[in-house]
Amino acid sequence: MLMDSPSRSSVIIVGAGISGIAAAKVLAENGVEDLVILEASDRVGGRICKESFGGVTVELGAGWIAGVGGQQPNPIWELAAQFELRTCFSDYSNARYNIYDRSGNIIPSEIAADSYKKAVDSAIQKLRNQEEEEEEAYGDDHCNNNIKNSETKLPSTPETPIELAIDFILHDFEMAEVEPISTYVDFGEREFLVADERGYDYLLYKMAEEFLFTSEGRILDNRLKLNKVVRELQYSKSGVTVKTEDGFVYEANYVILSVSIGVLQSDLLAFNPTLPRWKLDAIEKCDVMVYTKIFLKFPYKFWPSGPDKEFFIYAHERRGYYTFWQHMENAYPGSNMLVVTLTNEESKRVEAQADEETLREAMAVLRDMFGPNIPNAIDILVPRWWNNRFQRGSYSNYPIISNHKLFHNIKAPVGRIFFTGEHTSERFNGYVHGGYLAGEALIFQVCIANG
Repeated sequence: MLMDSPSRSSVIIVGAGISGIAAAKVLAENGVEDLVILEASDRVGGRICKESFGGVTVELGAGWIAGVGGQQPNPIWELAAQFELRTCFSDYSNARYNIYDRSGNIIPSEIAADSYKKAVDSAIQKLRNQEEEEEEAYGDDHCNNNIKNSETKLPSTPETPIELAIDFILHDFEMAEVEPISTYVDFGEREFLVADERGYDYLLYKMAEEFLFTSEGRILDNRLKLNKVVRELQYSKSGVTVKTEDGFVYEANYVILSVSIGVLQSDLLAFNPTLPRWKLDAIEKCDVMVYTKIFLKFPYKFWPSGPDKEFFIYAHERRGYYTFWQHMENAYPGSNMLVVTLTNEESKRVEAQADEETLREAMAVLRDMFGPNIPNAIDILVPRWWNNRFQRGSYSNYPIISNHKLFHNIKAPVGRIFFTGEHTSERFNGYVHGGYLAGEALIFQVCIANG
């Protein structure tokens, strides 16, 4: 068996996303410098991933800094300010008033507002019913008296195109209006789109510069090893052995596993011995959200623009069918670019088909909204997060009502293997700052264990 280095490291970090880099940085700050970072792809960043498209830099994965303007500073916003990352304020609450039907008419604001209120009320009722069911099943007393004593009603089911579109907006983008989300409660309600030619991942490179050797914007430190696909982790009371797909073996006292929940649910990694049942059950119970931003480049702009027109909605008989649109004029003026966001089953369906078919479907939708004479897109970019074996999805999606034991078991170590990533953050799962804070917080456990 090949050996990349005969020496044994204190810590191996699997994955160079935001959690892995944050963990490595804090380890180095605490004197643990004999560490190795094994990254499966050819870059750092994980689900923070930029690409050049249509003459600008677009973010295929994480694109916003969510939770800005509150009393507590968001650490990612602080990093963005420190390294002068260019961002644009985003307000997609206006999208509900820019809803197009299949005839190209904008649905009157009073109808949209009424449908939106109905959807919010229905979602709140569903949440109350779930809390009542949980209380009856487990005898929990965490529910407030108003919810306990509420009359159980059946939530309404979205049926019409506008109801389906608003249900998609509410549940895939704006759940904070139903259930307070910690990100907005703690850090503020504003969101900023990253619009920097250097990319969102520039923040990770600047973090890495503080503990890894870099030159001319490139990380040249041998402790970061790219294109190293970890396939097996053998662990015992004396240490951990990590085997990669190319036949190399690495040994360490501890391993920090910062891969996504989707990867943990896949068969990419083998554990020897097998992870305990409580750990496997927790991993299986966590849903994975697939979130696909499809970029379309046009020869010229044909859509309305303005601060309240950045986002618009397409109401279709099929929920989530090319529903949520955004123009990139605020981020990159003159880019003549649109982005449509798909999620979950629609994402998986589109990933499985040719880009030419996706382009055909998207253009048919745009012609429904803006008429038959609009120009054809001259280029399309379709990310494939679900079929990427190093990601297997976009972010964790816990049920709104989650017991604390689930989070505890998700992040709890198994022997000398520690787990981090946005999915291990109880308050901020699904967000970049959740991954960052999870990586930082984990290190104190590792440092204590390492003495």
